[in-house]
Amino acid sequence: MSNRDSPFISLLAHPDVPSAAVRRITARAELAGSEALRFQYVLEADPLLVRIPPPAADAGRTDELWAHTCFEAFIALPQSPRYLELNFSPSGQWAAYYFDSYRQGMAPALDVAPRLAARRSGERLELQAEVQPGWRQPKGGLRIALSAVVEDREGRLSYWALRHPPGRPDFHHPESFSLALEPASNP
Repeated sequence: MSNRDSPFISLLAHPDVPSAAVRRITARAELAGSEALRFQYVLEADPLLVRIPPPAADAGRTDELWAHTCFEAFIALPQSPRYLELNFSPSGQWAAYYFDSYRQGMAPALDVAPRLAARRSGERLELQAEVQPGWRQPKGGLRIALSAVVEDREGRLSYWALRHPPGRPDFHHPESFSLALEPASNP
């Protein structure tokens, strides 16, 4: 399958913190050339029951986006404990961090801000992000974890991912990196 044809995949609610407000979340990731990644998320939810951050006057790098509705991607290089965490808010704010290994050695990442676009229409919120992580796509492909945090009107958070490891919600867990993105082969 080519990256241009990458399908949307449903994210699953963590069983300990479901949300009746969310009908469905789908996401996809694709390589965009040799130096960029593209992500797309679609949240379908009752607009009266979820909190969506409004556009921010300062749509730059912002920490702790996970405390409200946001979309996330984690990218691991093949055969390495290092990974990149990306957070995208519907407000236009973003965050990026490198980790040396599982939740260790956190440092700010990305020299170039991601390009974000969010559209909201009725019960549907769509967010697109394109990121240049600063390295060329490795020949062995990437392991990806796609996830979302959704805040309801009472301030409760639900956690959505392609795969949840046992226990509490943990998007950083190695078992969460369940999507393989392979570079397109040349004919």
